[in-house]
Amino acid sequence: MIKALLLDLDETLCDTFSANERARELMGQALQGRYGAAFDGQGVARAYVKGIYRHWSDSERERYLPIIRERGENAFRLQLIRDLLAAQGVTDVSEATAQALQRKFDSDRLEAFDFYPGIREFLLEARRYFTLVVITNGPEFSQVPKVETVRLADYVDHIIIGGQEPEQKPARSIFDKALRLADCEAHEAIHVGDSLATDIAGAHNSGITSIWIQHQQPLDAELGINPGHTVLHPSEIPALIRELHPR
Repeated sequence: MIKALLLDLDETLCDTFSANERARELMGQALQGRYGAAFDGQGVARAYVKGIYRHWSDSERERYLPIIRERGENAFRLQLIRDLLAAQGVTDVSEATAQALQRKFDSDRLEAFDFYPGIREFLLEARRYFTLVVITNGPEFSQVPKVETVRLADYVDHIIIGGQEPEQKPARSIFDKALRLADCEAHEAIHVGDSLATDIAGAHNSGITSIWIQHQQPLDAELGINPGHTVLHPSEIPALIRELHPR
């Protein structure tokens, strides 16, 4: 018998990709407005999104990891903006300018951030039958505002933010915490998420049945991670949960 649903946030409950795309577009427009039509604002904005998701080269990793460890996520993002602008020949970027650009991106992203269609209603229904625990990776800096924007606490029982924990997914410790909060055993829970490497691997390592949201991603056989169940899009989650737990 299933007692708990463990749920990822980004690209599972909420359409983070679309929110990022909207904020990226507006950031690019703001940069072109500031530095001129010939300035590659959209290129810088794309690189910024890539950077904050830590899709780094080896040299970028060597540069930015110490900043994050010593001065925090905000300092890293400001330095990333300055570096990206410097690569375009803009070297006189003040702290205030970098901060304004970073805050604008965050504000625009939050304005566009929302549940996928139907997910809000699904959570309200599912909460009648299961304990709902959200487990989201990411720094407190970015995840707490997302959680607050969609008023997630109104729809689920517990929220675990990886950046506030000793370890993030796929570490077993964070899944063990979710099971304790839900007061259930691993075989009584299902974890739903879009990342094979963090959500699905973490669930399997903890003995929890998994549902992978594919989002047109290929199933990488080399990873050796096979989801318990697969859906193509978050809109398919409610039907699968009803199938696995008929009422």
